[in-house]
Formats: sequence, structure tokens, C-alpha cells
Amino acid sequence: MREMDLQNNYRAVREKIDETCRKAGRDPGEVTLIAVSKTKPLSDIESLIKIDVNDFGENRPQELKEKFDLVSTPVRFHQIGHLQTNKVKYIINKAVLIHSVDSMKLAQMIEKEAAKKEIIVNVLVEVNYAGEDSKFGVKPEEAANLVKEIAASFRHIKVKGLMTIAPFVSDPEENRPVFRGMHELLLDIKSQNIDNVDMSILSMGMSNDYLVAIEEGSTMVRVGTAIFGERE
Repeated sequence: MREMDLQNNYRAVREKIDETCRKAGRDPGEVTLIAVSKTKPLSDIESLIKIDVNDFGENRPQELKEKFDLVSTPVRFHQIGHLQTNKVKYIINKAVLIHSVDSMKLAQMIEKEAAKKEIIVNVLVEVNYAGEDSKFGVKPEEAANLVKEIAASFRHIKVKGLMTIAPFVSDPEENRPVFRGMHELLLDIKSQNIDNVDMSILSMGMSNDYLVAIEEGSTMVRVGTAIFGERE
């Protein structure tokens, strides 16, 4: 029963994304739906693999590593939660994308671990656009400098774009200015044509506000509750 519910929930979210894209004049193929499987059992991931779901989001590096090692079919795991430098080693060749790079110190550790394995690690710079004390991320006005510094300093890291966690609001419309501002910031940094920087990914929008995020240009939405139900 749970398996069918999960699959139906996922399909319903994907349909809403596709419909929102069409209304906004966007190609639905531009938006990746990341099923946020953090704290959920591996069996939930296996249920979604059966309907060809490929992208999963994890908060805790050890949990990502464990699921990566045990999953029956290779899938794309995203490190979406705050990453401490001492946890980088767990996910360095396992996360397809690290969404939460917010300092040179963290980038330095990613570079060190990536160099050991001779791989390129794709990252997003996390921006605390709304300036919330409880959230990680750089200030919007510091984002371009961090992108430039990472790109200039490290050979084993590729900056692919930006990520933000918008405030938790009851009305998703309240987050529209945040999403719009993030999209403008992404375009601004993109226009600077920084070497070794891609700026093709804008990761923003969660279960309660992902449709507004898509209207404002998000290319990756991180949806947990709407697919897996409330967390324990």
C-alpha cells in the first residue's frame, strides 16, 4: 500500500510541475524533481526506483553514504543539507551534486578530498537570500565573490549554480520575492562569464512553495513531505 501511495504522490507532484512549466512557457524537462528521502527508509527509495525516479536528496552525509552503498540500482543522490568539513569524505564520490557550499573552508575540504580521488565535484553555492539567522548560506551580495574565489582556486570543483532555502511560510506567494531575487542573482553571475563556472542550476522550492519557485525560474525543486508524507 505504501509503495503505491509514494508512487502516486510522486506522479502528482511531477504533474503539477509539468503543468506549471507549461503555463509559465517553460519546458518541463528543464525542472528536475528531487525526492527528498532524508530520514526515510531505503525501501521508500526502492519503491520510487520502480517508476524510474532517479534523483534523491539527503541531508546527512552518513545517511547518503549508507543508502548509496545499499541501493539496488544506481541513482543520483544530492547532498542538500548543511555539510560540515569533517563529513565531506563520506560523500565525495557519492553525491552527484552538493547543494550547500557556503564557505571557502568547505570548498577547500571538497577540493582536498576530490583531488585524492581525481574527480571533479559539482557544487552549488548556498545563498541565505532572506537573511534568516537559522539558515546557512552566504549573503546575496557575497555570492558572486565566493563563486569567483572557488572557481579561481580549485581545479577539482565545478560551480554549477545557486541554491537557497526560502523561509517557511503559510502562503507560498510570500516567497516569490526571494525566488525572483535568486533568479536575478543567478543571471547576474552568469553574465560575468566566470571561467570554470556553469550557472545552469537554480535549486529552490520545497513541498510548500515549489510551484512559485518554478514560476520564478527554479531548475531543481527539493520535495519531501508532498511525496513521502510528514517526517517522524
